[in-house]
Amino acid sequence: MRTIDLNIRIREFTFDEMPEADRQLLEQAKLATYNAYANYSRFYVGAAVLLDDGRVVIGANQENAAFPSGLCAERSAVFAAQSQCPEQSINTLAVAARNENGFLTDPISPCGACRQVVLEMEDRYKHPVRILLYGESRVFELSSIKDLLPLSFVDAHMHG
Repeated sequence: MRTIDLNIRIREFTFDEMPEADRQLLEQAKLATYNAYANYSRFYVGAAVLLDDGRVVIGANQENAAFPSGLCAERSAVFAAQSQCPEQSINTLAVAARNENGFLTDPISPCGACRQVVLEMEDRYKHPVRILLYGESRVFELSSIKDLLPLSFVDAHMHG
C-alpha cells in the first residue's frame, strides 16, 4: 500500500490586488448576479467567461419550481459561450454570488456538475480554464478546474 497526496494551489488576493483585466471580469460576474432568477433560494450567482479571443459571455443561475430543472450560473455561461462561439476555448471563468444581504464575504466554488462541465471544456480544447472566485474579503485564483476536481473523469478514460 502507498499513500498518494494530492496538492492544489490556490492563490488568494484582495480585489484591489487583482490585475485590472481580472477586476473587470469579476465585475461582469458580479453584474450577472442581477440576471439571476432565484425566487426560491434567494441566492444569486453570476459567472463571466473570458474567451481566448477576448469576448466575455455571462451567465446567471436560473431556478425553477421543479428544482432539478434549474441551471447554475457557471454552466449557463459556459453553454452560452459554446453555443455562440464554439470555435473559442475558454480562458477564464469568474464567479460571484450574493444573497439578500449583498455579496458574500468569502468566495463560493462551483458545484460538482459545473466542475465536470468546465473539465470537459479543458479536455475539448486541450487548454486549462483559469478560475476566479469572488468574495468581498478575498478572491481565489486557480490555474485549472482540475484543482477543484482531482482524479477527474474525461472521455479518454472510456477509451483507454
